Amino acid sequence: MSSIAEERLRDSVSVEEWEARVNLAAAYRLTALFGWDDLVFTHISARVPGPKHHFLINPYGMMFEEMTASSLVKIDLDGHKVDDSPYDINPAGFTIHSAIHQAREDAMCVFHTHSINGVAVASQKEGLLPISQHSLFVLASLGYHDYEGVALNDDEKPRLVRDLGDRTVLMLRNHGLLTVGASPAEAFVAMYMSEAACSIQLRAQAGGSELVPIPQQILDGIRRQASQVTRGLDAERLVWPGLLRRLDRRNPGYAC
Repeated sequence: MSSIAEERLRDSVSVEEWEARVNLAAAYRLTALFGWDDLVFTHISARVPGPKHHFLINPYGMMFEEMTASSLVKIDLDGHKVDDSPYDINPAGFTIHSAIHQAREDAMCVFHTHSINGVAVASQKEGLLPISQHSLFVLASLGYHDYEGVALNDDEKPRLVRDLGDRTVLMLRNHGLLTVGASPAEAFVAMYMSEAACSIQLRAQAGGSELVPIPQQILDGIRRQASQVTRGLDAERLVWPGLLRRLDRRNPGYAC
């Protein structure tokens, strides 16, 4: 998008929407930086603050490392573009994200990946195992959704919503990972924990030794411990500013 078009867009949207655009574009670039992207085939969405059910999603065909605040596409829950954009959107992304945004008012950001580690663990019958501290933070709020093929059919939406429930993380069997949050920062940190837990599990399994499971009573108390250790995983203040500084050093330009 040209600088003139960018300035026109910025002037035409609310301060809150522009902030959401900047943070979502940053989340896309950070996803590429951490190696969780899958060419152009996954998606992160953020609801536009305000009374209307509009949300922002990636323009289909742009690499995650290229994403900018002004290039994001604003659509409604029926998949119609609200603003002019030369880009289409991924129809599978629309199905998954519209279902969750419509059902979960608190899910301001929905984050979905096809990462190698995430798909590998999602393909294991027992799913995520309680064998690391990272896994406990995820298991405290994890659901599973059985694979139904590429997510193009509206009739899958109720089952997606049911399987996520009020949780933060959904493991899509044979498919990948999904997290939700009150902001791109929250959803990103939840995805980081999920990715780390999956990576640790695969490396531990590859070692060939018998795994040591963490006792159930420790898992049962993890919510309280997480709140104490990470200030409730307050990603907005605790983690996100540092991630943006890292991004500014390594791949600036997302806020345009």
